[in-house]
Amino acid sequence: MTASLREIKVYTTFPHRCSYLDNEEATTLFVDPRQTLSTELYTQLSLLGFRRSGDHVYRPHCANCNACIASRVRVDQFVPSRTQRRISRRNSDLRLEITESIADDEAYDLYRYYIEARHADGDMYPPARDQYDSFLNDGLGCATYYRLYEGSRLVAVTVADRMLDGLAAIYTFFDPDQPKRSLGTEAILLQIREAQAMGLPFVYLGYWIDGCRKMSYKANYAPLELFVDGQWQQQKTEQQSGPSTDAIIDLLAPGNPHHGLDEG
Repeated sequence: MTASLREIKVYTTFPHRCSYLDNEEATTLFVDPRQTLSTELYTQLSLLGFRRSGDHVYRPHCANCNACIASRVRVDQFVPSRTQRRISRRNSDLRLEITESIADDEAYDLYRYYIEARHADGDMYPPARDQYDSFLNDGLGCATYYRLYEGSRLVAVTVADRMLDGLAAIYTFFDPDQPKRSLGTEAILLQIREAQAMGLPFVYLGYWIDGCRKMSYKANYAPLELFVDGQWQQQKTEQQSGPSTDAIIDLLAPGNPHHGLDEG
């Protein structure tokens, strides 16, 4: 039996080195991993700025820094830029395959090569199969794995969770030897197209981090909304009408067409 939002237990980690900002200490707030989370509850937590990594649902909770801000794209208002349209055309030859798992050598080999080539200075280096399995598993039973193929060769994998109000972008890895394809951009555009096709209003992109160059790309997807002071606000504008309490109740009501999706 799943709990309500008010019954969820959360814990904080000890302060540790920040993975994104030099000379900063991070603390993470995470949901009790023993807690069963339904899709409804996962959606509510996401609306409060949480996201998933493997079996853990968490958000930053740092004492002296608030640079990590949850972000999402409002897909019904998204209009691709000229560059993004060009990237989509450039990748129109790729074949999309949707699977329920990436626990295979083909996907792992691409992940390993990606980490070695692109993130040798990061926390995920050196890559390991057990770390890969725990990080990219279907922890809540709502993950979808999008594979892009060039002919018979796998060139990109995107992991996304389907929630009641959108897709949550968990992680993407791709062939680092094909920079002209801009596969990271194509992966986000793919998730936006998928959310539009499903009638879901948002794609959650994780945390936009002020001062972190690696996360600045998220500002390229407009309109981008940021979770600031307990409200979803459109970037660089006055506060927009975000998900009010009434909107959340409507979203979770049994009569809503998105209610009753597969639960984890």
